[in-house]
Amino acid sequence: MTVLITGGSKNGKSRIAEEIISQYDLPRFYIATMEPYSAEASATIQRHRELRADKRFTTIEQYTDIGTIHIPKNSAVLLECIGNLCANEMFTGGIDNPAEKILSGIASISRQTEIFVMVTSQVGEDGISYPPETMQYIRNMGIINQNIARISDVVIEVVYGIPVFLKGTLSL
Repeated sequence: MTVLITGGSKNGKSRIAEEIISQYDLPRFYIATMEPYSAEASATIQRHRELRADKRFTTIEQYTDIGTIHIPKNSAVLLECIGNLCANEMFTGGIDNPAEKILSGIASISRQTEIFVMVTSQVGEDGISYPPETMQYIRNMGIINQNIARISDVVIEVVYGIPVFLKGTLSL
């Protein structure tokens, strides 16, 4: 099963993703994509580590190239977060088509797992025109999110910590 969780920043997406994964008695892998590039990023990473400390996750820190990850069969995987991954591929990976690369990596992980939960962010909804690099990031995220939503069995938007099912169902 493939689950996509979306919503605004800092609204409970990770908590819900971890709740879903915790329902499965399978080996659990957490693919962390946030690079510790600042004190704020480091604090966020530490907070996420503390929140999942007792949840039996094996953490894989993979900032780019998720298609190279090999997961044991019959595992549960949480990919956190597509937004960070896209920024990393664009601005540190230096590739021309990050959306295609990320979608290929997602397909690879999806084929290897029993349950695959992905966390993404909604961007570009404010209608503001940004510098060209940011607008390209917003376009790439739109392509990625649309494609992931299409292939996912369940799509959840988290609004103020409340899961709203947009596609499919599961128990929380």
